[in-house]
Amino acid sequence: MREAVIVSTARTPIGRAYRGAFNDTQGQALAGHVVAEAVRRAGIDPSEVEDVVLGAALQQGSTGFNVARQATIRAGLPVSVAGMTIDRQCSSGLMAIATAAKEIVHDGMTIAVGGGLESISLVQNDKRNQFRAQDPWLSEQRPDLYMTMIETAEIVAERYQVTREAQDEYALLSQQRTASAQTEGRLDREIAPMPSVMRVDNRETGETSYVSVTLDKDEGNRPSTTLAGLAALKPVFRDGQTVKEGRFITAGNASQLSDGASASVLMEAKQAERYGLQPLGAYRGSASIPSDTMSMAARSQSDTPTGCRAHAWSAMR
Repeated sequence: MREAVIVSTARTPIGRAYRGAFNDTQGQALAGHVVAEAVRRAGIDPSEVEDVVLGAALQQGSTGFNVARQATIRAGLPVSVAGMTIDRQCSSGLMAIATAAKEIVHDGMTIAVGGGLESISLVQNDKRNQFRAQDPWLSEQRPDLYMTMIETAEIVAERYQVTREAQDEYALLSQQRTASAQTEGRLDREIAPMPSVMRVDNRETGETSYVSVTLDKDEGNRPSTTLAGLAALKPVFRDGQTVKEGRFITAGNASQLSDGASASVLMEAKQAERYGLQPLGAYRGSASIPSDTMSMAARSQSDTPTGCRAHAWSAMR
C-alpha cells in the first residue's frame, strides 16, 4: 500500500499583521519563499514536484487568483509544476496537506508540496472586497453561515463551559512555551528567515516610511505576560448575531492576526527510502486509526464539523 511521508518543512516566522515585518509583503512572496526552502531542504530536483497545494482562507488580492500556482513560480519551480489553492477557512492549510497526501496515496503522484499562507495585512479590513459577499437567501435562512469566528468562540466557551480563567491560564502557558522555545532555539530549524520591506506609519505626523528588515523569529508573543495582566483585560466582542456582549474572549487569550506561510514536501514512502530521506512524519488514513477510535468518531459525527474529521497524523520522531 502506498504511503505519504513528510520529508522536509519550512515556514516563515509569524509576522504580526498591520504592524509587523510582513505588513507590505505579497502573499505570493511569503508562500514562494517557503516552498523554495522546503524543496531545497528535501534535496530534490524542483522539477520532480508534481503539484503544489496551498490553503488560504482569504483568497483575494495578493492571495487570490490561484495563489498556489503563483507561489510555485515565485519559488523558482518549473512552469511544468502545477498549483492548486484550497479554501476551507481555518483548516485550509491542513486540508492542503491532506490533499497533497491523497494525491500521493491514491492518485499516483510521487512528490507533492502542501502548506498554507495568509497575508492578513493586505487582504483584510479596508483591503477586503465585501461587495455582495453575503447571499440574501442564505442571510435569511442560515445567517450563522456568516458568523464571525470570535462570536463562535464565545458560543463554544459558553456551551462547553470553557471558563475565562481557564482560557487565560492556557494563554499564559502558550506565551511561556513560546518564549522558552525561542530562547532555547527550538524553533530555529523550522523557520526560514525572510527579508522584507516593512511599512511604518507615523501616527503623529501621518508620514509613511519603508524599512528593510529580516525577520528570523515569530513576532507578537509577549514573554512578560502575567495572569493578573490577562485577567485585567476586558472582553472585546459585542453586538453579534446571538451574542450581544462577550464574556470570554480578550486581546490576551485570542490569537493575533498574522502574516506568514508554511510548506512541507510530501513523498511516497518507498521513494523517500530510495533517496535516503528520514521522514519527519507520515500521513495516516482512517484505515490506520484504531477501531475503538473510529467507533467513537462515528458516534460523534452528527455534531462534528466536516473539516474536523477524517484523517490523522502519526509522528515518527
